[in-house]
Amino acid sequence: MTTAKDLFIIALDLKHPVGQGDLSLALAGAELIDLIGAGAVAVDGDRIVPGGPPPGDPFLGEAAAGLTRQAPYERIADWLWRRGRDLSAAYQADLEENGELKPQRSSRFSFGSESLEPVDTPARRRAADRWQEKEPVLTALAAVLGTDDERSDDETGLDDEAVTTVVAAVNDAVMELEAVRQRRTIENAAFANLWRGP
Repeated sequence: MTTAKDLFIIALDLKHPVGQGDLSLALAGAELIDLIGAGAVAVDGDRIVPGGPPPGDPFLGEAAAGLTRQAPYERIADWLWRRGRDLSAAYQADLEENGELKPQRSSRFSFGSESLEPVDTPARRRAADRWQEKEPVLTALAAVLGTDDERSDDETGLDDEAVTTVVAAVNDAVMELEAVRQRRTIENAAFANLWRGP
């Protein structure tokens, strides 16, 4: 299992619904962090510099294959948006296909009319263990999605500058997505009021 898969499983158990867009951006960040850990990429400022071969995971292989391999390399923020497109749906499909997710009516996490919950598998137990142990990367990424973790930014436990840079980029992207949502809501309300008239 990868950090992204663990994060997806943890997101199913959060106390509030998580938007697909937010989760997709966080999953892309988790993939990038795993690629950093494997030496498949390095971070130079805000750019992703390809390195050695990726780990054997198919999602990480796909992520590495999509990297820009010529200077100037791609900015982390741009890569998150590009890689994150529909990524949560891809992880959902993969986990369902492998029998790690099942439909459940009362789940807080749903796509459309379908609610899901993780099956009790070794993968779920591993994700739960990382969560219980407050593993710093998983905790930091989940905090971007709005966990109830009370630790401040200074207490995240991240001791790798590249990982910290990625988490900050994910946070910025999620905040940008929320700003777009709010702007659309305001514009839609204004449009509805215009048609309603005085």
